[in-house]
Amino acid sequence: MSSRPVRRLTASLTAFALLAGCATGRNERIGADDGSDACRPQLVALDSTGNYYAEDIIRGAAIGAVSGGVLGGLIGAAATGRTRDIAIGAGAGVLAGGAVGAAGGYLAARQRQAQDQASLSAAVGGDLASENAQLDRTQLAFNQLVDCRLMAAETIRQDVRSGRLAPEAGRAQMAALRGRMQQDIAIARRINDRIGTRGAEFDTAIDAVAPGTRQDVAARQPAPAPARTRAPVPLRIRPEPSAPQIDQVAANEPVTVRPVQGNYALVETSSGIRGYAPASSFPGRRPAAVPAPTGGDGSVRELAASNIAKRDNFSESVTNAERVAGGQGFELAS
Repeated sequence: MSSRPVRRLTASLTAFALLAGCATGRNERIGADDGSDACRPQLVALDSTGNYYAEDIIRGAAIGAVSGGVLGGLIGAAATGRTRDIAIGAGAGVLAGGAVGAAGGYLAARQRQAQDQASLSAAVGGDLASENAQLDRTQLAFNQLVDCRLMAAETIRQDVRSGRLAPEAGRAQMAALRGRMQQDIAIARRINDRIGTRGAEFDTAIDAVAPGTRQDVAARQPAPAPARTRAPVPLRIRPEPSAPQIDQVAANEPVTVRPVQGNYALVETSSGIRGYAPASSFPGRRPAAVPAPTGGDGSVRELAASNIAKRDNFSESVTNAERVAGGQGFELAS
């Protein structure tokens, strides 16, 4: 049998895998710039950080799919000598190869490169440090985009209150702004899905180089507890004093609080509104101490714990933004 069909198939499978892994154009993801979006720079910044998560660690899945497909094709050809069976075998091989490449592929690749456990830990630690830095950039970009949208919503409210904008026009502008925010969240959701895919690979590696870290992080999370406040307390989109206010807890209103970083708590009202407020605003509730990661793996364990927390924080911030977009954050009267 001629090797030409095999070469053609190999080239086709390679091209297919590369095309499947490529991100769509920016305008397809976030829409073309028509000059009407004041938050466009923040939107572009968030979208740009998403490119990182579609590369590197998940590239092994695409490579595994191609090599698996070629192997399947060659097996089919060897068994029957018919070109048609190359394609059939390749199709099955792509599925199997993709599964092998995607499931624990990152750890397996690092283990092949490492000479011993120490060099494996060092390599994973370096990757975690890079991932954490990128997660910080993504979180910042998303925060800035959400802030921009919420500030734009407050400007509309002020314009209506002052009479500079008619209520009907204000409602129309607020509806358009809410639509933009929902599109932003869809982009953030896609990024979060990619972070989750990479996170699953990192979790497998974390279990290998810093066993018990994920369990330690989960055990350190305090449970929500009922609370009341003596005076009205603003709820903010993030645990920062300068973050936009999204709602307010009334005096003596029953809520649940869960301490988070710093002096803040995540507050949830009986109506499902969630935001952040100083933990000291609630009698008997104080900032939660965050224990240092335990174990003998030092910085690798700390990097791993930080990576898990940063992933969780971004996912939670997207969920909170989604709630705000569907509620008070984009109402004309707030």
